[in-house]
Amino acid sequence: MVALACVTTACFLNRGNASAASVPDEVDYNYHIRPILSDRCFKCHGPDANKREADLRLDTEAAAYAALKDNPKLHAIVPGDLDNSAVWLRITTKDTAELMPPVESNLKLTEHEIALIEKWIKQGAKYKPHWAFIAPTTPKLPEVSDEAWPKNEIDRFTLAKMDENGLSPNEEADKERLLKRVALDITGLPPSFELQERFLKDKSENAYEKVVDELLKSKHYGEKMALPWLDAARYADSHGYQDDGLRTMWPWRDWVIHAFNQNYGYDKFVTWQLAGDLLVKQQGKKADDPAAKEMMLATGFNRNHKITQEGGVIDEEYRIEYVTDRTNTYGKTFLALTYECAKCHDHKYDPILQKDYYSAFAFFNQVPEKGLFGTSDANVADQPNKKITTKDVKDILKFVNKTDTAAVLVMVMQDKDTLRPTHILNRGNYDQLGDVVTANMPNFILPFNPKKYPQNRLGLAQWMLDPKNPLTARVFVNRVWQEFFGRGIVKTVGDFGMQGELPSHPQLLDWLAVDFRTHGWDIKRLVKQIVLSATYRQSSVITKEHLSKDPENVFLARAPRMRLPAEFVRDLVLASSGLLNPEIGGPSVKTYQPKGLWESATSGRGILKTYVQDHGDSLYRRGMYVFIKRTVPPPNMLIFDASNRDQCEVKRSRTNTPLQALLMLNDPTVLESARGLAEKLTLEKSSVYD
Repeated sequence: MVALACVTTACFLNRGNASAASVPDEVDYNYHIRPILSDRCFKCHGPDANKREADLRLDTEAAAYAALKDNPKLHAIVPGDLDNSAVWLRITTKDTAELMPPVESNLKLTEHEIALIEKWIKQGAKYKPHWAFIAPTTPKLPEVSDEAWPKNEIDRFTLAKMDENGLSPNEEADKERLLKRVALDITGLPPSFELQERFLKDKSENAYEKVVDELLKSKHYGEKMALPWLDAARYADSHGYQDDGLRTMWPWRDWVIHAFNQNYGYDKFVTWQLAGDLLVKQQGKKADDPAAKEMMLATGFNRNHKITQEGGVIDEEYRIEYVTDRTNTYGKTFLALTYECAKCHDHKYDPILQKDYYSAFAFFNQVPEKGLFGTSDANVADQPNKKITTKDVKDILKFVNKTDTAAVLVMVMQDKDTLRPTHILNRGNYDQLGDVVTANMPNFILPFNPKKYPQNRLGLAQWMLDPKNPLTARVFVNRVWQEFFGRGIVKTVGDFGMQGELPSHPQLLDWLAVDFRTHGWDIKRLVKQIVLSATYRQSSVITKEHLSKDPENVFLARAPRMRLPAEFVRDLVLASSGLLNPEIGGPSVKTYQPKGLWESATSGRGILKTYVQDHGDSLYRRGMYVFIKRTVPPPNMLIFDASNRDQCEVKRSRTNTPLQALLMLNDPTVLESARGLAEKLTLEKSSVYD
């Protein structure tokens, strides 16, 4: 898996058969050498001190260059000197007793891998920080075999990679398929008949671009873009845990849709969610200021975690759980790092110390909240919260779809007046207090300068958006890329660390990241760049050449074939039949569900004790508005791999099971839609004959 991810030349697809002649002119530590060392050497000579042998490390430059403990005259690696590099001598020896990796490990190096290590040592054996921790710079646009094919810069990078690997791009998809693809990718809905007819008749050179611009202006664009963000933010309509009471966070969901539709820059989108409350305070805005109310609502992102209502729990234990959830979510969503691995001990693979974890923890540890939130019959929003009234919706928060006259309470962020000390928790236990730490972020990413950034969540947002931060822009553009190609340029979209996969197109990722940042973090512009590219417009036809050279479509010589997310499967069924209710936002709805399922899984208390189905047009709302109770997520959604929203999720699994086919044959929504479509077609046929 790692080997495939680190592909930078054609030989990496079949490196066991590759010759020394296929070694690149410049061997790179991150993309050529580290994957070999990680696969073959780090188990015994890596970061894990408990498994390290001969007191030798090869994962750091200083340790690899140092004299060997058992032979001070030798060094593991001597830059430029093969004869005095013990690594080279041990991997090329004919003596099986001395050979590395050991014969019994079954980790034999290929000729190509040996050739790479040889050239790397000759070129100076230069170590580099992990690729993701080096700030991106704008790479030079590569030369390509066909100058006429690229439609924008994206295509030059993808075509160059195809050229390296002996692939040619597919022809452009026909207009019908291309329109359907781009409409589903931008809005999550099929194109209207009117749009189809207009596009097919339009013979102008910019016909496709005009369609893209129209789709980007659609109110449904915000819904499509919001769905993966709701997964990352672990949005749900109940608190979770056993009692699983009702919560009213749906106005925050309405804000997310609004923010995408209004094309808020990612910098604003991030800052308001992480620290809108602190921004209000910094700018001296009054509580009734329209911008202040919207900023406060945006901070609901941080409060989407589970909250217990179970009597008898230890209050501080669960409060720590909430802060832990916010910390882990921040690390995965914005930095694509497995921060959670450092909760109990130093990270085994990434340079994240336990101290670093609790220093990040400190940013989210100042909320005046309790671990136990009342009872199952308590209010729907724990403190701190904000009330949204009908007047607010009419005058300020017009995007909130509140039709009921009753006020709505939404959980938001707000720090305590006095600083709560943050301790390192020994082994991650809430009651094992260690040293006190202050809010900070690791130097290996970007030093957090307290003179430049305030030591609070607003400072954290500013640190993220610093041009020198190597992760923020890369992580987001990679997630957006995943939405349109089925996999990120970095396949492990939630892990840019040492155990994550290397980017398939590293130069493209860096170009996109820098371009995105320097053009005002403009999300719609990024989406438009992607869908206007020749790479995106290709046919999805799979040839024998594709299957033999690139079965996983890593190099994008064809358009991917992807299944719609669970919510959009529902939307497509409803839209095709004419039953879809296109209303934007508002409270979540309870659609058809197997009888007794809800009751069998609930505690039997509170307002959500029994399942009360909605009726009328509410039954035909889009899938993203279906009520999510954490202990009983919508079963028809789960069958198609929807998130249960228990925790942050940046990439859904994709399964293919018989249950999915059975659902499409028996689900009441599908059956009603099938009947509606049949009736519509029958009427159309009758009108023709009449």
